[in-house]
Amino acid sequence: MRLLVCWSHISGYMAACWRTLAQKGEIDLSIIAFKPPGAGSEAPFTDTLLHSLNHHLLSEAETADDDLIRSLAEKNNPDIIMVNGWILSGYRKLTSAPALGSKPFIMTMDTPYRGTLRQQFAKFPLKPFLSHMNAVMVPGERAWQYARRLGFDENQIRRGMYSFDETAFAPLYDQRLRENNGAWPRKFLFVGRYAEEKAINILVDGYRLYCQNHTDPWPLITCGAGPHASMLQGVPHLDNRGFVQPGDYRAWAEAGAFVLASRFDPWGVVIAEAAAAGLPIVCTESVGASVELVRSMFNGMTVATENPEALAKGLAWVHQNHAQCPLMGQRSRQMAAAFSSEIWAQRVTHLCQELMS
Repeated sequence: MRLLVCWSHISGYMAACWRTLAQKGEIDLSIIAFKPPGAGSEAPFTDTLLHSLNHHLLSEAETADDDLIRSLAEKNNPDIIMVNGWILSGYRKLTSAPALGSKPFIMTMDTPYRGTLRQQFAKFPLKPFLSHMNAVMVPGERAWQYARRLGFDENQIRRGMYSFDETAFAPLYDQRLRENNGAWPRKFLFVGRYAEEKAINILVDGYRLYCQNHTDPWPLITCGAGPHASMLQGVPHLDNRGFVQPGDYRAWAEAGAFVLASRFDPWGVVIAEAAAAGLPIVCTESVGASVELVRSMFNGMTVATENPEALAKGLAWVHQNHAQCPLMGQRSRQMAAAFSSEIWAQRVTHLCQELMS
């Protein structure tokens, strides 16, 4: 089977998923995606992430060239086409291309249902496009609810849109203990974009409150890039390491717990990565992946959104339960196992086989 994936911005975790799928040999995979924006952006991934895969990375100008996108898609002669949402005109128009319109289409979407007027009315202008979709993949429950409201039947919806590279994160639990002579580290870790939706101000304010209430606060390591980086400057006990490319996992092995204070996060693959790395997790209720991967007082804590005091209490709870952190980390690993790239490849292969039959 020939599967064409039409994606937006590339990432380390999606590259791992595609590579696993291609290596299994049952799918002849080709990819069209956006060229990384490069240094100075919020996510300056290197375009070598896809070096072993059949792919074309669209420049900014090419993303607006609907005819070029159609030509690239037709050149791959796919049996099935997977499109990443409905934002890009060139991807939407593939459903009406004479050589492609009759093919099975899979749409992926991570948008959670929030009950806004925009969401309630979106299905009407989107109906012509959505009617071409044979199936939709969502990351978890919150996007599943939106897919139902867009008109998809339950038998068209598949969970598990996102995944992570288990070969990279699975060894980190043992590495953490080995590098710390069997002791569990007393450090928090944040990895993500320094952007509005990640609520860097809440992260900093909550961390400051936590530090004020402890004579021996855990340091906070942050890894990322974005316009809100200045908020991290001059914060006592905070170690900002900037953007870290996939493959550099030193901070993950140093840390003893993960924190994410997002005010909006459709799912948050980094939560799956943190769980796979064997870390207790503190995150806000706005993080979509919390539904699938975080259980309060079992493998971490979920806290109220936009609330520094609640975040500080979550950090304090982990601090006070340091002795239980190794056990919580083991529980996190078990919960993450369902979202490995190997399981993702199995899900996509099975769905493609269903559509072709």
